Amino acid sequence: MIIDPENSSFQDNHKIMIGSILPRPIAFVSTQSKDGNYNLAPFSYFNGICSNPPSIMFAPGRRGYDGKTKDTLNNIESTGEFVVNIVSEDFAEQMVACATDFEPEINEFTVSGLTPETCIKISPPRVQEARISYECKLNQIVPVGNEGPGGGFVVIGTVVLFHIDDEVYDDGRINLDKLNPVGRLAGHTYSRTKDTFEIIRKIKPD
Repeated sequence: MIIDPENSSFQDNHKIMIGSILPRPIAFVSTQSKDGNYNLAPFSYFNGICSNPPSIMFAPGRRGYDGKTKDTLNNIESTGEFVVNIVSEDFAEQMVACATDFEPEINEFTVSGLTPETCIKISPPRVQEARISYECKLNQIVPVGNEGPGGGFVVIGTVVLFHIDDEVYDDGRINLDKLNPVGRLAGHTYSRTKDTFEIIRKIKPD
């Protein structure tokens, strides 16, 4: 089968992408508006970019029903700060509770029952229940795609502070079993990292 995206709706293209780009790590992003309102929302187009300085990206799409930008993006544009919290399975359902498009004045920490914890270098709070959180300052926002529904943005942030639970930090490495992260699949489905295998790569060719 060959599908030309120009002949498909953005919804159909979206389904193909989220059904094949997987599992996707989840950036559970906490922000604060200029008025001091907290916001907390998950984004599964998320990854690292480089480590010098440590930099990450995530992609908040425009709302699919009206094309407007999301509160997370609006807050980052106005303050230049945000936190990426890594999602573990024990609070995955609370993370999903924050995925609804609430009005800007609604505090998703209250909706989900998760706990805001004061950051050190930036104003937005991190999620206390998260075993790993990145305090980030905005590097740049790159608009991508159309301005209406289906378009989006790439938010690039510089990590200015890592918060790591001592229990998951093992001799300079992250203990995957203790972090127990979840990944996003399609629809209402998520994945665990319990079934893994190892392939050793060569550092240099023979």
